[in-house]
Amino acid sequence: MENQQQPVTPLTGPVFDAEGRLTYMGVDGRRYVVVDGVDVDEHEAAQVMEVLQKAGGVFDDIELRCRHWLEMVEDSPLNHEEALALLLATLETLLEAEDESPPNTPGES
Repeated sequence: MENQQQPVTPLTGPVFDAEGRLTYMGVDGRRYVVVDGVDVDEHEAAQVMEVLQKAGGVFDDIELRCRHWLEMVEDSPLNHEEALALLLATLETLLEAEDESPPNTPGES
């Protein structure tokens, strides 16, 4: 884990650059590519940006819950990097499961 580059906190929201890549500016002043070569026209790019803005609060909630989970798990023998790797691997596995239907969102029955 120690050889992996630490993620850079975004300074700006994501934007499409001239090459059609979804990027953001990090607090270190560098531009980072989130998705390379997205095949969308100007109208679709605007739709993507609108949806990302609307989903911002949900993402903030996810981040808060993930941080809380990490704090809880770090009380075990796992260090921060190990707990983070476990969290990301678990989320990736759950979110990539194609044959299962997604769970209800909080508040739905």
